[in-house]
Amino acid sequence: MKNLKAFDIQFSGLKLGEHQFDFEIDEKFFAHFGYEEFEKAELLADVIFVKKENQLELNFTVSGRVWLYCDISNEPFWFPLEAESHLMVKFGNEFDDSLDELLIIPHGDHKVNIAQYLYEIAVLAKPLKVVHPQVESGEMDYEAKKHLVNAIPEEEEEEEQDEKIDPRWDKLKDLLN
Repeated sequence: MKNLKAFDIQFSGLKLGEHQFDFEIDEKFFAHFGYEEFEKAELLADVIFVKKENQLELNFTVSGRVWLYCDISNEPFWFPLEAESHLMVKFGNEFDDSLDELLIIPHGDHKVNIAQYLYEIAVLAKPLKVVHPQVESGEMDYEAKKHLVNAIPEEEEEEEQDEKIDPRWDKLKDLLN
C-alpha cells in the first residue's frame, strides 16, 4: 500500500496554525480498498489542517464526479459527488480510531495518513439509490421501462381498476353531485 503514502500529512515540521492540502483521488485509490462501484473517479480532496499545541483538526471537502450505473436503467453516467467531514486528532498512549470523528495517535508520531478517511467520506456520499438524471426527468427510454410498459395492455389495466373500485365509493360520489 505504498501508493497510499501520498495521503500522509507530515505535521512535525509545520508551524502552529492553518495549512491547506489538496489530494487527487481516482479509481486506483478505491481499488486499494477493494471498492469497485466507482469504475472511474475524478475527485479532489481539499483538506484544511489546523495544528494546535496539543491536537490537530482536519476539515475535509471532497468534490468531483464518479462513474456510476443507474439502479433503474443500468445506464452509466457521471454522478456529481460532494461531501464534507471533520476529524480531531489527539495524542495518547496508543493508536485508537474506534470513534468516528476522533483519532488518537501515539505521542511519538509525526505524520497522519488520511487515506481511510477520504475513502469513507467519498463512499458514504454515494446515495443508496443511484438514479440517472434523465430517468428522473422521464427523458430516457430504457430497456426495462419498455418491458414494463408492454407487460400489461392498457385495456386490461383499466378493467382491473374498475373491478377494484368498492361500490360504496359510488354512493359517496353521488353525494358530491
